[in-house]
Amino acid sequence: MPLQVTKEEFDQCVSEALDSIPEQLFKLVDNCVVLVEDEPPHCEDLYGYYDGVPLTERGSDYSGVLPDRIVLFRQPHLNECDDMDELVDEIHTTVVHEIAHHFGIDDARLHELGYD
Repeated sequence: MPLQVTKEEFDQCVSEALDSIPEQLFKLVDNCVVLVEDEPPHCEDLYGYYDGVPLTERGSDYSGVLPDRIVLFRQPHLNECDDMDELVDEIHTTVVHEIAHHFGIDDARLHELGYD
């Protein structure tokens, strides 16, 4: 049975994960929003994704564009986690993983760093 957490509680966990990112690093995040949706569109076990132009690929012509998006999916997290501590850890891992993509770090490097 999935962990039972209100949307507000889940959003608070996401906020706390974002707050845990070191300030020096978080200041470098540019033109990016973090959103929470209930379910992923096509893949049941997708925890989140990054949609945008990584900082490493932005050139001098990068302007006037909509913000990049980091989207976290509530239900896959709840389905996977047995308690609040596990949920908080998993949300933190997902947030770090997706912010890393914003910085241009690919999945292979994240795997090397222990963020699967």
